[in-house]
Amino acid sequence: MSTPTCRLYLITPPTIDDLAAFGHALGAALEGGDVGVLQLRLKGVDEAIIEAAAHVLKPMLGARDIPLILNDRPDLAARFGCDGVHIGQEDGTFAEARRAVGPNRIVGVTCHDSRHLAMEATEAGADYVAFGAFFPTATKDAKTRADPEILEIWQEIMVTPCVAIGGITPDNCRPLVAAGADFIAVSAAVWTHPDGAGAAVAAFNREIAAGLAELGFRTG
Repeated sequence: MSTPTCRLYLITPPTIDDLAAFGHALGAALEGGDVGVLQLRLKGVDEAIIEAAAHVLKPMLGARDIPLILNDRPDLAARFGCDGVHIGQEDGTFAEARRAVGPNRIVGVTCHDSRHLAMEATEAGADYVAFGAFFPTATKDAKTRADPEILEIWQEIMVTPCVAIGGITPDNCRPLVAAGADFIAVSAAVWTHPDGAGAAVAAFNREIAAGLAELGFRTG
């Protein structure tokens, strides 16, 4: 049996008014501990803003081998040199996304609380699937509520990585780690943390390590 791992999947705030200030916040977050992925998620903004953000973020992430994933727009992910794209169920088909980004970039798919959707995405070739929301969240209007059991079942039957998303904080993430999430997707719990983004990432990493230790595994 392979040793389970769980890492942070960090999502940007829904708006970035000051790229320089956000760059400092992201730097602090990355200094706080392990981050496996960063998703650039800016809804309803001009393409030039997304391009500018990608331009600032790519070198910071590339220096740490952290993939930059763009939300929703496979065409822009390819054009702006992102490492991949994340698509929802209403953002076109997986095949369209794969054609847009090519064979070597990451394509992840939102699957809500549905193993059926996740298996369809996996069969199509998705690099990861995302389940949620697991908890109430103000970051987006969650259409479904998922139970941690879906992560347990997924790990028993599939090898494609799974991401847990939705209202996750350092205080509630440990059951999702124990259930088998490969990644914990977080946004507001990091960017609005009272002690700053670095402290939030450190807190998440402590809880992830503790969750894995409870299962009899060690990290680091």
